[in-house]
Amino acid sequence: MGRRPRSTARLFALYAVASLVPVLVLGFVLARSFTADAARRGLAEGVSEAKLVARSAIEPVLTGRQLTTGIEAGERRALRAVANRVVARGTVLRLRVRDLEGRVRFSSDGSGLLDRADDEALDAGRGKIVAHLTHLNADSNDTGDTGTAAVEVYLPLEAGSPTHRVGVLEIYLPYAPIGHDVSTGLERLYLDLALGLAALYVVLFAITASVSASLRKAAALNAYLAEHDPLSGLANRTLFQRRLDLALRSARDDRSVVVAVADLDRFKHINDTLGHDSGDRLLRQIAHRLAAALGPGDVAARLGGDEFGLLIETADGPEPALRALRELMQQEVEINGLRLAGAVSLGYAIAPADGVTVAELMQRAELAMYAAKASHAGCARYSASLRRGDASSFALLSELPRAIARDELVLHYQPQAAPEQRQISALEALVRWQHPDRGLLYPDSFIPMAEQTDVIDALTEWVLRAALIDLQSLGERADGLAVAVNVSARSIGRTSFASEVIGLLDELNMPGRRLIIEVTETALLTDPQRAAGVLAMLAGAGVGISLDDFGRGQTSLSYLSALPLGELKIDRSFVTDMVENGAHASIVRSLIDLGHNLGLRVVAEGVETEEVMSLLHAAGCDLAQGYLLARPLALADLGDLLRSVNRSVAPTSDRTRT
Repeated sequence: MGRRPRSTARLFALYAVASLVPVLVLGFVLARSFTADAARRGLAEGVSEAKLVARSAIEPVLTGRQLTTGIEAGERRALRAVANRVVARGTVLRLRVRDLEGRVRFSSDGSGLLDRADDEALDAGRGKIVAHLTHLNADSNDTGDTGTAAVEVYLPLEAGSPTHRVGVLEIYLPYAPIGHDVSTGLERLYLDLALGLAALYVVLFAITASVSASLRKAAALNAYLAEHDPLSGLANRTLFQRRLDLALRSARDDRSVVVAVADLDRFKHINDTLGHDSGDRLLRQIAHRLAAALGPGDVAARLGGDEFGLLIETADGPEPALRALRELMQQEVEINGLRLAGAVSLGYAIAPADGVTVAELMQRAELAMYAAKASHAGCARYSASLRRGDASSFALLSELPRAIARDELVLHYQPQAAPEQRQISALEALVRWQHPDRGLLYPDSFIPMAEQTDVIDALTEWVLRAALIDLQSLGERADGLAVAVNVSARSIGRTSFASEVIGLLDELNMPGRRLIIEVTETALLTDPQRAAGVLAMLAGAGVGISLDDFGRGQTSLSYLSALPLGELKIDRSFVTDMVENGAHASIVRSLIDLGHNLGLRVVAEGVETEEVMSLLHAAGCDLAQGYLLARPLALADLGDLLRSVNRSVAPTSDRTRT
């Protein structure tokens, strides 16, 4: 075993001394108490012997006459005989008989005959027994050398018939025999006390040792938990930041300090479907892999939830090493017979190029991670453009839940109409934030960051409810119209999303055909199987499904045909410049034909000119959406527009494939 650290040994010694002090104090107090009690017992024994002498030898020789008039000759002879006998035997050292006024009338050795009355004698004359330890000839009026230790007793004498108080007996008894009896018992008591206190100290010492060991273990555990994540065993954020600070202060010129933040993209879905225990096992497996793969000077940490931190010092470019670690994190893990693998988004920053403080590097690596997640790049390095764009979004993200609760969000609506008749047949809901300090904010400033967190779920719920309520409030002006709401990949990935939407429709007594859910190809590809199941449930309830931004993704046609879609929305990047860009015009015509061949309605976004609208009409596009028809309108302005437009609307259910 290793030697205990000096500080721990010193602390243990302090505990040992601290436990000894109360034992010693207790022993001292008890010893004083025993000594005082022994003295009291000695005096009590002396009083008993004095009473025995008085009752058996002194009072019987007195006639009952008050001794203030003196002692008769017969009484004196009898007292002398008694005194000689008891003094000769050594049971009494001195014997005096006093009257009730305290004057000595008889003394075994002739002392005290001329002395003034003692206070003790006067008290005894009044019926009180007085006893104390002293020495022979210790009183100030005694003559001769101080003698042996004695018990001096004053007690009243009674005689006559009936008996009455006639005088006072002053008697000195040798203390040695009494003290011997007392000390013998006291020594035994002291021995028992010492043994008892020693046993008590041993118990206290054992308790102290046990508590000290427990405290050391608890302190070590608390110190470990203060710096490590209890689930994964990796460093926590506190230790990670401290190690990063140390690395920055001791960095060599020929090496770079790299800080990376990695996040599991679909971890929440694993928790929702397989349970938190499975999610915890996945995190532990990933942590074990990271700990085994890193070099001796590198650090892996669990920063919280499904977010990990990596600290690497390298003389070469860090990206190959970081990509290898990302691939390691993405490898399959078998849990409860299932093989799971999660996509990982990783962002990193390099010191000193990207920052020189712990706070800067941590924040910038996290910004890069969100950029990698948003772009599906997998791995991204921090750049100054991220700081300008996303730092503000982070601040807004922290305020967004409160904004939702305070109803600071508003919806604007952009109509969709047929290219020829220009009759409005659907609306797209577009969220805005009426920020109390920054004014009206557009979705690009807060939605991208919200989509990386659970805040997007609350935001989506608010938009769905508000859009349906607004549609109801329009009354007859919106008869037959459907409202489209954009839904993120995070929401589509939740198995409960479909039932929540259906429950909202039931709550508001709205038919499913009045709602269109818009999803992007990217959202579908995040988890295709889960997305297909969620969309199938919605379509089964009559909700229209629209594939937004079509043409920008990489959705396979076989997968596309298997989805319960009712609509394709051609991305504005192909539509806006159709007149000038022949290639884009060809793409738009091909997409329209593809949609129709699949039995889908086709909507073109970004229509801003009559020339584009004419091309769309010629290509057979079903609906157009853009500034040519109307800019996004507040609810009141939308009502005015619907009132002024002469339109003929076909039911949405007739135009939606289920």
